[in-house]
Amino acid sequence: MGETPALFTGRRWFFPSALLHELDPDAARAGRRPRRTARDWVVDFSSFLLAVVVGATAVEALADNPHVPNELAVVDQLIGALACAAVWLRRRWPLGLAVAMTPVTFVSETAGGAGLIALFTLAVHRPFRSVAWVGGINAALVPLYYWLRPEPDVPYLLIVLFAVLLTVAIVGWGMFVRAKRQLMVSLRDRARRAETEARLRAEQAQRLAREAIAREMHDVLAHRLTLLSVHAGALEFRPDAPPAETARAAGVIRESAHDALQDLREIIGVLRAGESDDTGRPQPTLAAVDALVAESREAGMKVVLNHRVEDPAAVPSSVGRTAYRIAQEGLTNARKHAPGTEVTVTVTGAPGTGLTVCVHNPPPEGEVPPVPGSGQGLIGLTERANLAGGRLEHGPTPQGGFEVRAWLPWR
Repeated sequence: MGETPALFTGRRWFFPSALLHELDPDAARAGRRPRRTARDWVVDFSSFLLAVVVGATAVEALADNPHVPNELAVVDQLIGALACAAVWLRRRWPLGLAVAMTPVTFVSETAGGAGLIALFTLAVHRPFRSVAWVGGINAALVPLYYWLRPEPDVPYLLIVLFAVLLTVAIVGWGMFVRAKRQLMVSLRDRARRAETEARLRAEQAQRLAREAIAREMHDVLAHRLTLLSVHAGALEFRPDAPPAETARAAGVIRESAHDALQDLREIIGVLRAGESDDTGRPQPTLAAVDALVAESREAGMKVVLNHRVEDPAAVPSSVGRTAYRIAQEGLTNARKHAPGTEVTVTVTGAPGTGLTVCVHNPPPEGEVPPVPGSGQGLIGLTERANLAGGRLEHGPTPQGGFEVRAWLPWR
């Protein structure tokens, strides 16, 4: 449902019902008539009282005019009284009342105040086209009216000019009020759109942050949990292993679980703090690829590292971190989908030419059971590489193996 702004909610009595109706989209779509506010009642009563006062002034003028018969004056007053009562209908039928008042004010002098109020209401509530037609007809009838009913104490041209200027002023005032209301409605709509856009931007930023954290959790925890799975599987299938080997596997499981918890704590800390690099341990860079390969070798993998970057510390931290995540994901995938094979990790590049990371493994021996959630890490890595301004390609090789190759800019 549409919500009225707080400015109007606390002071609804102070604003016109038509303005509140335009600010309530639900009421406008449903076609419900706006309820009169306290301000509307005050304005309507004041308009009725003004029409009566103008009519009473005209009654005195009729009594002093010798050219008007007494019977005609009585009829004029009766028509004027009905016109003043019709002022209460100006909000419901502004155009119809203004059109009806045009001939009424032409034949009744006491209905002049009600006619001007009807013309003002039309200018406030209807477009300029309707106002121009009705106001133009009223202004065109002024010379004829005063030619048929001349004022004995005022020159003809002066009274005609005054009446036309009064009609134009009433129309101008009503159009000014209408423009002011439309401005308030447009400002409210603009504020509503700004609030909607801000909410959408906040939701998009929240979604992007969640996606980034999910990617980071996958990249970090998948590697640790794969090590846990490998050594836990070895203990399961080798219950008769020597105590030293069992103790070594248990130590790796303990260290991997500790590192996984530490990484998870860092990621959750980033989520809470809303920062990326100021919490937890230092983020991995290209120099940490050697430690990553050594950790994989300790887990029982066969890994060959071809590190051809002369100064890994010179690589920008964002590029080095992305290269590390690519190598980490490649080793994790090889461990899951091609266990027992020899994996080759190649890192080459130089400033100006870019950094290339390639992880290749031959086809596994025998059938490998499918792993749930396969491919999600590569999707995240592709997006990560694109955000860094590089590209990532992955897929099977002609020899039946699998290769992940990425190029990252190094300026």
